[in-house]
Amino acid sequence: METVGLGMYYEDLPIGRRFKTIGRTVTEADITNFVNATGMVEVLFTNIEFLKEESDIKQRIAPGALGYCFAEGLLVQATMQHTGFAFLNMELDVKAPVFAGDTIHVECEVIEARLSKNRPGRGLVRTRNHVVKQDGTIALVYTPLRMIKCRGAAA
Repeated sequence: METVGLGMYYEDLPIGRRFKTIGRTVTEADITNFVNATGMVEVLFTNIEFLKEESDIKQRIAPGALGYCFAEGLLVQATMQHTGFAFLNMELDVKAPVFAGDTIHVECEVIEARLSKNRPGRGLVRTRNHVVKQDGTIALVYTPLRMIKCRGAAA
């Protein structure tokens, strides 16, 4: 019987391959739980009166880190089960805010793919990931480099 939800192998990720994830709506509860779990209890995220009276932002905003973490969750579910071995580095650029009620998805393009020199049976894959809101606005762009299992390699 086929197991679904397993990840992509290095060979499935040639330079230029593009794909996107399903979407996820960011809720008020998500923001509250994330802020409390991480200790990001800044008034920008915890005080609606501050937003109304003092901030340039008037809506319930999510920390940029929440948008990034949700994007990674969407990608892990779709592409890395049993095949993703390491997250090595990234650059992250916050382009626009994510608010409570926004639905985000991730659009990925493979921009680098090479076999590991030090780890047989592993490849290094860098993607350019756009976290996109329901209206097409790009909220985040990040470029993770990951170590990915090659097809047929022993775990």
